[in-house]
Amino acid sequence: MRLDQTNKTTEKVDALVSYFKVADSADAAWAIYFLCGKKPRRLVKTSLLRTWAAEVAGMSDWLFAECYDSVGDLAETIALILPESERSLDMPLHLVVGEKLLRLRSLSESEIRASILTSWDEMDAGQRFIFNKLLTGAFRVGVSQSLVTRALGKVASLEPQVIAHRLMGHWEATPDFYRALIAEKTDDTDRSRPYPFYLAHPLEGQLANLGEPSDWSAEWKWDGIRAQLVRRQADTYIWSRGEELVTEQFPELALAARSLPDGTVIDGEIICWSEGRVMPFSTLQRRLGRKRVGKTLLKEAPVAMMAYDLIEFAGEDIREKPFESRRALLRQITAGGFFQDIFMVSPSLDFASWEELVDLRQGSRDRAEGAVEGLMLKRLQSPYRVGRQRGDWWKWKVDPYSIDAVLVYAQRGHGRRASLYSDYTFAVWEEDKLVPFAKAYSGLTDEEIRQVDAFVKRNTLERFGPVRVVKPELVFELAFEGIQESNRHKSGIAVRFPRMSRWRKDKPAQEANSLAEVKALISEA
Repeated sequence: MRLDQTNKTTEKVDALVSYFKVADSADAAWAIYFLCGKKPRRLVKTSLLRTWAAEVAGMSDWLFAECYDSVGDLAETIALILPESERSLDMPLHLVVGEKLLRLRSLSESEIRASILTSWDEMDAGQRFIFNKLLTGAFRVGVSQSLVTRALGKVASLEPQVIAHRLMGHWEATPDFYRALIAEKTDDTDRSRPYPFYLAHPLEGQLANLGEPSDWSAEWKWDGIRAQLVRRQADTYIWSRGEELVTEQFPELALAARSLPDGTVIDGEIICWSEGRVMPFSTLQRRLGRKRVGKTLLKEAPVAMMAYDLIEFAGEDIREKPFESRRALLRQITAGGFFQDIFMVSPSLDFASWEELVDLRQGSRDRAEGAVEGLMLKRLQSPYRVGRQRGDWWKWKVDPYSIDAVLVYAQRGHGRRASLYSDYTFAVWEEDKLVPFAKAYSGLTDEEIRQVDAFVKRNTLERFGPVRVVKPELVFELAFEGIQESNRHKSGIAVRFPRMSRWRKDKPAQEANSLAEVKALISEA
């Protein structure tokens, strides 16, 4: 409740510190697990929760649906409609997780129903709400992992980056894990553990504010999957930026990594690479999420790693060494014939002035079939930091594509936007018909979202479950990073990372772009 009732970072950190100073190790481990956004695999179907809650409340399905539509959040809806309880559960978090959540995996459907109804009956409304959030895997309370590491660093008198590193990879929420996490020194037996990624901020201000060009390195910003390749004790582990172990999806990288020196960790971008050039991102997408990659796919979508940085060398953490020193070591270990088509060092660009760099950026979209998104700027003397920090690494992306589109469908958002229509579908013209082609939910201010929400409520034409068909009047400029043909969409196109760049209140719906104009952008991509 303390975390939920403040937007101030210092107050959130103070609340976390107060909690972890007194929490039992078993409770603290699970608190970290949930606060860092982790969740157990789905324990029960949400459709069953809806049915059981409506039954307990003596409510018809249509009335529950209306309540859900009004509230916009399933966990909160259930907590509100259940009969009031004078009871309040006094049970430690780790027992709630073990006895009331994880235990459901071994029960039949009727036993799950009985267990959940008993839990609801034992809890007050606030407890039910949190329990439902944990049960559905939707728990969020406005705390980033960086705030958790800051708080734990204060509790343990350790640097936050030490905590951040120990939280990387796979771990179980156990008392032993928590004690090792905050220990002054610990023997890290997890040889697969990656490092926290260093993330760049979008470039701010003028290039001249960065100082002398000679103090900086520039390279292409490749459009692939950011990853770390870990080679330790004769084993290879490939981690995505989302901390997913994806080694099996890229067997050719794992095989090639056998020739890397032991105690090596490379940070880079996984791309599809064939005959000396990058293939489109859509080709790489075919490799993602697969447990097994067949021979045909290996041939049609071969991958390589465009290496950015070396952060462990000969078993030593070298993140504090200057970037130019780490790059020299990276070129050293990847030199040689076998590595040239598997582990390629992302080339440094030659530029003597900021004006020359501007010219390079302007031509970046024409490179490698759109597989370059712009430039990365890195200070030669910079260490490899933790998380997204300003100062030493900047990303300077090319200007996005943009078109004007008409809002045609709306749906309620999630979290603090659960009661607002904030998720939108947009369409463009094909002759006299509007053809949906993209969804977007970011880019507007809170005030603009409230205005659109009011419009949706006044101008709903039809309802399809949670989706509202609205009068086609509002026009928005959509920005997106890439566009390609797609057989999976009725429009015949798919765009990457669409967002609303501005509300075109000056433009009537009839003046929005046509599908033909949008498809014409494919030749530019």
